[in-house]
Amino acid sequence: MSTPTEGTEPVEAAPGYRPGRTLPLRVELVRQLGRRRTAVVFGLLAVLPFVLVAAFAIGGEPGGRGSRVTLMDTATASGPNFAAVGLFVSAGFLLVIPVALFFGDTVAAEAGWSSLRYLLAAPVPRARLLWSKLVVALVLSLAAMVLLPLVALAVGTAAYGWGPLHVPTGGTLDAGTAAARLAVAVAYLFVSQLVTAGLAFWLSTRTDAPLGAVGGAVGLTIVGNVLDAVTALGHWRDFLPAHWQFAWVDVVQPRPEWSGMIQGTAVSVTCALVFFALALRGFARKDVVS
Repeated sequence: MSTPTEGTEPVEAAPGYRPGRTLPLRVELVRQLGRRRTAVVFGLLAVLPFVLVAAFAIGGEPGGRGSRVTLMDTATASGPNFAAVGLFVSAGFLLVIPVALFFGDTVAAEAGWSSLRYLLAAPVPRARLLWSKLVVALVLSLAAMVLLPLVALAVGTAAYGWGPLHVPTGGTLDAGTAAARLAVAVAYLFVSQLVTAGLAFWLSTRTDAPLGAVGGAVGLTIVGNVLDAVTALGHWRDFLPAHWQFAWVDVVQPRPEWSGMIQGTAVSVTCALVFFALALRGFARKDVVS
């Protein structure tokens, strides 16, 4: 039986085959929702507000350091304040974990299970496979970031009552305005984590070890936080995504300030696009053997 050689006409696709219909998003979403690590991540995020309430109940209400009042000191003032504090204590590191996990465990997990080559032989086009996994990882990451403040708001309201958000610098925001501002803060946190997402996704296409991709993304994110603490770097820190991770605090003020969030968004989106492009380019040329 003869085999196709260079210069021959390409073999036509099977009748009914459409690359865009392979690996539907709903199928990939159901697969990822059924994994144990997804349930564990969502469970831990949902438990955190209860842990904070218990900590305040055992240790007493937070108090300011001298005459200085911080956002943490207003945690028990109302449900919106408690939700804001929940975001504050988790933004620096805790929210990095689910993003790194959902993106770093995408392609690498398939390679680790030796199922990646079978997916591509189905045949699922490489670009379609990456697109499906990327969209599902984005959905799960956003769901994780929305879950935490929603549970915190419900738990905080039950424990401390529904009321205005007390701003540490003075003044209050009515509950409706506070909820809208917190929604903006969550959206910004999601955008700021796109750097970790892009890095984890790129590493996931470069290795067959999911822990390597997840750990590499988390480790480099920690390095970014360490570099941001080095004040000797001066204005060079402005190019670090970590430098803008708490810029959302400026929006929960009587007069919101947007400049920090705009700069942080620009840095995060730019870096994320670079990593996503590297992932697509590298995976398109990768020799998949697992």
